[in-house]
Amino acid sequence: MNREAGGTGTFVTGAGSGIGAATALAVATAGGRVALLDRDAAGLAEVADTIAASTGREPLRFAVDVRDADAVDAAVAEAAERFGGLRAMACAAGILRPGGLEDVTVEDWEAHLGVNTTGVLHCLRAASHHLADDGAVVVVSSNAARVPRTGMLAYAASKAATSALARCAGLELAARGIRCNVVEPGSTATAMQRDLWPDPEAGRRAAVEGDPAAYRLGIPLGRIAEPEDVAGVVAFLLSDAARHVTLQQLYVDGGASL
Repeated sequence: MNREAGGTGTFVTGAGSGIGAATALAVATAGGRVALLDRDAAGLAEVADTIAASTGREPLRFAVDVRDADAVDAAVAEAAERFGGLRAMACAAGILRPGGLEDVTVEDWEAHLGVNTTGVLHCLRAASHHLADDGAVVVVSSNAARVPRTGMLAYAASKAATSALARCAGLELAARGIRCNVVEPGSTATAMQRDLWPDPEAGRRAAVEGDPAAYRLGIPLGRIAEPEDVAGVVAFLLSDAARHVTLQQLYVDGGASL
């Protein structure tokens, strides 16, 4: 494949819900062709139907776990073949299971690293063989990668590793003109976020107003992000409008990490 000729496709992981789904919709409604990957086949189908209804184009979709390197390779290769190459990749697959130093299990620790970090490695490796030489990658990490959080030890550690992984990979990819940036959201209205809050209203209020017992500052803008707030930044970084932006870690958290 002639990578310099490029393609028009964008490959989005974690596309079955939340930020990944919003990113796929943002790219598709701007005219891009998208391939969706998520282990949740039902979620993928729902997002694909939404995109098809909004754009009149059926996206590709792959029910794959990012921990499965061979399956990721095959999905990315098929998407690249169907699109005539890849223009961009957004890595938004992730998990969060609460746990601190005394109660995090080895299983949870390995699951976080497997999905949040090794899964991104699989995706970046697979995409590097097919991305156009002036393409773009965005990895969705978390503000927990740089701001300590109580009760989120494995999650924060995996996201810190992921942010470093993305920037190191981006330094190598820059030789081909490929941009690689990291977006680090804070509290966002996704299913993963809601699962952290047994009492949704109390959880939202603590996130927005701050929680001294958990060493949380609060959100200066006074609201939880919507997935579209993060997806808009991801879509910008994938676009030619950000053609001279690379190796950046950008907080999208309403000022919570000031």
